[in-house]
Amino acid sequence: MEVKIHKLQESDAESLFHFEVANRVYFNKMVPDRGEDYYKFETFNDKLVQLVTEQSLCLSTFYLIKDENGTILGRINLDFSSINNCAELGYRIGEGYTGNGIATRALKLLLEKTTNLEVIQCIVARTTQDNVASQKVLAKNGFTHAYTDQDEVLLNGKFVSLLHYIWEKEAR
Repeated sequence: MEVKIHKLQESDAESLFHFEVANRVYFNKMVPDRGEDYYKFETFNDKLVQLVTEQSLCLSTFYLIKDENGTILGRINLDFSSINNCAELGYRIGEGYTGNGIATRALKLLLEKTTNLEVIQCIVARTTQDNVASQKVLAKNGFTHAYTDQDEVLLNGKFVSLLHYIWEKEAR
């Protein structure tokens, strides 16, 4: 399966909304629920417009992960606002597409685009100690484990440790 990343646009609203609704239960196993309003199209569309605006201001960049037919397989993004010269990585792959190397390939594509951005010197990412698949995706793309939070966080009724990873441009 071919994997490509496509910069988020307002015209993606309907297909992305259906992807999010279809994967809500699956995503909620790993991250807190976004709330009922998020799953109403009008609210979702308003949030998407905000993201596209944020992207146009170079505060973040958002991509849809798609196959050769244009089907949305997941999302991947960088937030530039949190740390000096570093971006924060986020991604999610739809339930029906996990275990096929899609996240690994999408992150590789994103890093290729990022190496052209002068302002980005590093990328940070977080995952839970239970999310071994995400840890492998990060490691395969040159991220190294930086540290583990001392305090556990409550996530969906379970206490988990957060692992922090870093990718540094100079190390590549």
